[in-house]
Amino acid sequence: MRTIAIMNYKGGVGKTTTAVNLAAGLSRHDKRILLIDFDPQGNVDVSLKVEAEYTLYDALTGKVAIQRCIINLAKNLDVITSKETLVKAEHYLTMQETTKALLKDLLGGIRGYDYIIVDCPPSLGVLNQNVLAFCSEIFVPTSSDFLGYDALKKMKEIVVKINEKYNHHSKITKVIPTLFDRRNKICRETLMEIKELFSELTSDPIRVNSKLKEAPKYGKSIFSYARSSSGAQDYGLLAKNVIEMETIASAPLIEIVS
Repeated sequence: MRTIAIMNYKGGVGKTTTAVNLAAGLSRHDKRILLIDFDPQGNVDVSLKVEAEYTLYDALTGKVAIQRCIINLAKNLDVITSKETLVKAEHYLTMQETTKALLKDLLGGIRGYDYIIVDCPPSLGVLNQNVLAFCSEIFVPTSSDFLGYDALKKMKEIVVKINEKYNHHSKITKVIPTLFDRRNKICRETLMEIKELFSELTSDPIRVNSKLKEAPKYGKSIFSYARSSSGAQDYGLLAKNVIEMETIASAPLIEIVS
């Protein structure tokens, strides 16, 4: 089972859009997916119109077993949602003696999935550190502009530092350029710089597409909302590429480039 964190401490780079549509895309290839919303904003909930009696916060604080938080959304696709109460979990986690192992222990008994995909908040707090101590892979969506590229370089260093802190071995295994407009010079230049820094880890870019912005309004993935759109094409290609990553476990840890 592959455990993937969709993470970037910078906001507005398409993390939830990527988490939702990658999960949906993989599920359409007969892969069993559990999508977990670890963001207190609850954007997965909003994007897919999920109504859940219990959320991740209830499981983190011991109110219910994690299995009671799982909602079946579609064939091969289950979801655990979050809402604003998850903000309280930051304080709760800091009070635990084994903070870094809490999420690992919580999800350790879950079986039957090919992928667990975690949509992370745009922060570097305890919540994200807990996710990094659980997940073995990190996918970093990054906007195709200067600020996005700058944040990407910092994410590279952050992952190494957190691995050292928790004696963990998470690896950045995919960089996903988002909000790409080939008509825009800065987008083209930034994409080249991303490819130079991350070479084979960089996916084909996710193009700017109005359908990707519209789909959450109707509670649908891009595949259900506009299957012929460029957004569906791009995330469909990303899903296929992720499945083809046969040697991911042996990928080397990224070194910091000074």
